[in-house]
Amino acid sequence: MLYDLRTYRCRPGTIGKQLKLYEDMGYEAQCRHLGMPLFYGTVETGDVNSYVHMWVYENAADRDARRTALYGDPDWLAYRDRGAEFGYQIEQHNTLLRPTSFWASGLGAGQ
Repeated sequence: MLYDLRTYRCRPGTIGKQLKLYEDMGYEAQCRHLGMPLFYGTVETGDVNSYVHMWVYENAADRDARRTALYGDPDWLAYRDRGAEFGYQIEQHNTLLRPTSFWASGLGAGQ
């Protein structure tokens, strides 16, 4: 498995607007190609102008194929264009993660 952790930082006072834009224009298109995210949420402590989401792929080739399809979707491109117009997001950080050999994958593992 390959986990894609994405962190986005927004200009102060705009995170609600960014999340609403994504909910209205981006979420459905993204899920159509990437599947449902493992997690999508806002930062509670630390940089509270940030939000994170995590996607799960079989491997790098699966990630590449799904993201290629996503960037061929006119709905996704319209969302990206609108987001660029508003400029709410100011920073993006992506981390690709692989589970360790001793971690049982899946929610609730080890509980």
